[in-house]
Amino acid sequence: MQVSGYAIDILVTGFPGKSVCHGALGWSSIVLIRHGDRLALIDVGAFGHRKLLLAALAERGLKPGDVTDVLLTHSHYDHALNWVLFPKARTVIAKVEMDWALTVPWGETPVPELYVRELNLMPSLARAEDGDEVFPGITMHLAPGHTPGCVAFKLAGPEHDVIFTGDAAKNRVELISRETDMTYDAAISRASIAMIWDLWTARPGGIVVPGHDLPMALDDRGKPKYLGEREAAISAWYGDTLEQTTIINLVI
Repeated sequence: MQVSGYAIDILVTGFPGKSVCHGALGWSSIVLIRHGDRLALIDVGAFGHRKLLLAALAERGLKPGDVTDVLLTHSHYDHALNWVLFPKARTVIAKVEMDWALTVPWGETPVPELYVRELNLMPSLARAEDGDEVFPGITMHLAPGHTPGCVAFKLAGPEHDVIFTGDAAKNRVELISRETDMTYDAAISRASIAMIWDLWTARPGGIVVPGHDLPMALDDRGKPKYLGEREAAISAWYGDTLEQTTIINLVI
């Protein structure tokens, strides 16, 4: 994805689904943005993303030390845990989110408690306020509901904007219905999604990158349409040898 002055790569495309009987999937989006000599990641994923994330960077000739900025949409483990791969980077999170994450009861939420505690001690941590420019051309917008300090990021390009919604609007269904799964207050989440729609439609040609879905643009009727093709599958050992695997395709 190209926006004048910016190169945007979706390193990991989020998946809009939940596990039925094995806990959370946590398959979230990870986005690389290159602008001049600055390289930002919007969200960094969890343990299961590490090999994939490092390989995606290596394919582009990059090392973790090349990342200058980490922009976190919120503190949940599937989006924020891998900040430890980028200790030299400036890590940005909403102040209200960080204040909340430090107070949640241990073991009761998707917040990675020890990682949040350590992040709070990092001199490279930046606590941002609503409306702050957190990277050249990118502003942070509070979008609570999923968490108290969940945010969306808006990249204001010369031709059009790109909105990164995190889990304020996790997928196409939430954007269309304005109803959300996993919210502490449905009305607050609806207001946040309305705000995201305002950002999206403020200029023609806008693109939205959700926390757990493919990027989207608006069609001629003003409805979200996917950009790109989804890839999602599981390889399972159902046979008698390691060489015998069954591929379960998760794409319809």
